[in-house]
Amino acid sequence: MMKSGVDHAVNAVRELFAATPLQLNEHLSTLFNADIYLKREDLTPVRSYKVRGAYNFFQKVIAKGDTDKVFVCASAGNHAQGFAFACRHFGVKGVVFMPVTTPQQKIDKTRKFGAEFISIRLVGDIFDQCYKAARDYVAEANGYMVPPFDHADIIEGQATVAAEIVEQLPEGVTPDLIILPVGGGGLSAGVTSYLSDTLPPSSFIFAEPVGAPSLKRSLEAGHVVTLSKVDNFVDGAAVARIGDTNFEALKHFSADQVMLIPENAICGTIIDMLNVEGVVLEPAGALSIATLGLLDPKSIEGKTIVLVVSGGNFDFERLPDVKERAMRYAGLKKYFILRLPQRPGALRDFLNLLGPEDDIARFEYLKKSARNFGSILIGIETTEKENFAGLFDRLEQNGLGFEDITDNEILANLII
Repeated sequence: MMKSGVDHAVNAVRELFAATPLQLNEHLSTLFNADIYLKREDLTPVRSYKVRGAYNFFQKVIAKGDTDKVFVCASAGNHAQGFAFACRHFGVKGVVFMPVTTPQQKIDKTRKFGAEFISIRLVGDIFDQCYKAARDYVAEANGYMVPPFDHADIIEGQATVAAEIVEQLPEGVTPDLIILPVGGGGLSAGVTSYLSDTLPPSSFIFAEPVGAPSLKRSLEAGHVVTLSKVDNFVDGAAVARIGDTNFEALKHFSADQVMLIPENAICGTIIDMLNVEGVVLEPAGALSIATLGLLDPKSIEGKTIVLVVSGGNFDFERLPDVKERAMRYAGLKKYFILRLPQRPGALRDFLNLLGPEDDIARFEYLKKSARNFGSILIGIETTEKENFAGLFDRLEQNGLGFEDITDNEILANLII
């Protein structure tokens, strides 16, 4: 990647917005005893870095004079919004293909950013069906497909994040570590390529959700791997196949540099940043911060670390689920099946075993026809995870059978 091209892209993107802040975060710096900077991509006009790549793609095509063709994208999230914003800025027509299952909030935001310059077509139940429809339309209409990550101009646009970081770091400060969230790989390919002559490869860590490890599996295999299954909870990074162009830029990194972050750990980060810092992050946007808690504390102590906070398009209707997942990950909420004798006073005896900080969040009989015993689904919240060890000891001492199903994914999905 030529730095001159990225620098030109930086100047071009200034037409849209000022450089996003690079902020020394006192909360995280104190927590991990390091100098931790947040590159706030959640503060772009569309609340994610995706607008950078989309804008760079558009401005290069338009510079060639190709303004009579329709621009097309397939996306259910941040790329669609960046695409729509660019269409309106340049005054060109665009068509956004989204799955039928796309939440109305995302459809409305995309329409708001694109205004009269875009139309939205809902096709298919999953992204692959939507993407095929978009490609078919491009072929029929002789349009321009604007890919979300797998294109040199998109990667160059995302690299403007790195150029801004270099300009914004205090004089004389060089980061020891940069943590990048990974979905399709556009951001990571751009940032690492731009900084390749100033930072060694060991200075980078890549964060992927456990349910979508496309980069890690590809690095392990030595070639691009298509995942057979993806967990869509971290929707901004739930990609089954990293981009071919992007992998080519990242293939020299070690698979050990890719951290797989549990979805529930990401939820804990979202809640923490919201409660402590007042910062709203989407799941993909919290990936890099969540990575800190999985690193050896001694390995980052005293280091200068830059985290790219990639997006803040959070749907607050998801907040109860995020809080639930965060509490379970922190060990503050558990579900278990209790085998309770069918006799008068049995429930009272159980309640007397609860500690002063234990709160019943769910209570449901699962079997009401048993003659001697009844099975009950219990959900309990507490203030310290150590409280559960004492509760379980008291249950065993009193002969009450139980099974902790908090981490049993199959049972949890069925009955919780």
